[in-house]
Amino acid sequence: MESRGPLATWHGLLLLLPLMPPSHAGRALRHTVPSQRTQDPPALHLSNGPGQEPVTIMTFNLTKITKTSSSYEFRTWDPEGVIFYGDTNPKDDWFVLGLWDGRPEVQLHNHWAQLTVVIGPWLDDGRWHQLEVKIHRDSVLLGWMGRRCCLRLRQVSGPLAYKPQPIMRIAVGRLLFPASNLWLPLVPALDGCLRQHDWLDQQAQSSASVPTGLRSCSVESQPGIFFPPGTGAERSLQDIPQPHVEPWAFSLDLGLQLAAGSGPLLALGTPENPTRLSLHLQDQVVLSSGSEPGLDLPLVLGLPLQLNLTVSRVVLSQGPKKEMLTLPPVGPGSLFNLWAQLQGHLFLGALPGEASSASFCLDGLWAQGQRLDMDRALSRNQDIWTHSCPQSPSNGTDTTY
Repeated sequence: MESRGPLATWHGLLLLLPLMPPSHAGRALRHTVPSQRTQDPPALHLSNGPGQEPVTIMTFNLTKITKTSSSYEFRTWDPEGVIFYGDTNPKDDWFVLGLWDGRPEVQLHNHWAQLTVVIGPWLDDGRWHQLEVKIHRDSVLLGWMGRRCCLRLRQVSGPLAYKPQPIMRIAVGRLLFPASNLWLPLVPALDGCLRQHDWLDQQAQSSASVPTGLRSCSVESQPGIFFPPGTGAERSLQDIPQPHVEPWAFSLDLGLQLAAGSGPLLALGTPENPTRLSLHLQDQVVLSSGSEPGLDLPLVLGLPLQLNLTVSRVVLSQGPKKEMLTLPPVGPGSLFNLWAQLQGHLFLGALPGEASSASFCLDGLWAQGQRLDMDRALSRNQDIWTHSCPQSPSNGTDTTY
């Protein structure tokens, strides 16, 4: 992915007036956010799977609006994604507010300016933050943490009432055009919550909200990846760090924090044969290869599970405990040859078409020592929490497990 500059990348005329110098100390800033009021609209969970559907789309008549600002409270552990997108024309007049590396990012394209700006405090700390976006004359203002203004982009806009096309759309949680149209790449999916959201006009026409599954923004969360019962994801082996060549070796590390029920945890295979190698949860971890008898490893939550593969064997370890499985000779159907097939996949959680009662939380997943981002999955169930876990397994979803 293309790298952002330390402060901003811009095309066109741009003047930045940050009223608060950005620093990593922003993570520790104290702020007070009022609790949700009963008259406020319900909190929105932004991520609903890897598709392009926003949580909701609002339509505004710019000739009738009475204010030019939007505000909301926002919470996430996810460092990258779209908070909201707005446009009057997706070809030449659009605006995106999102996160990049945990900090606010603005991408803007119109007749006055084309720019990308990354600036401000880190917001991916799981706490509620108050944000406001306002258009004032020729400027766009972005404020957060109760401050009147922290970023001003001048000569980048014009009065809303004089837009060539008077209808504005705002999409919450996603884009309304392909992500490739952005100035700099961004993975749109964002595992986060909005509450006390107050947009340009309360009389806006809204589309029906897309169902967001079992996720509730009232649940206290912690960083991680949460798989509720029956959910699963797939990654192509071609899209993750590749095995070492001489000697051939591949490793997976799972930080397993919570686990309940029985079912698949991880598997390597193809859509036709997903269990060339598999890890199964049932009060312990069972390592299996094809139809061969499995090996059991007692499970200790909080200790990383490590899976190390070579051409001839698989080693599963957790702390001082270790199990080893000998692999059959290399052949067309061998585990080794999965990496030569375009259909070689890494499966997590429930396998396609199979029922599972297993649920679990990973504080991380690493291939060859590099962390994998679940937002980049080839496919995944919309109920997976890609960057957060419930603080206790009993309150993650409406399902009992």
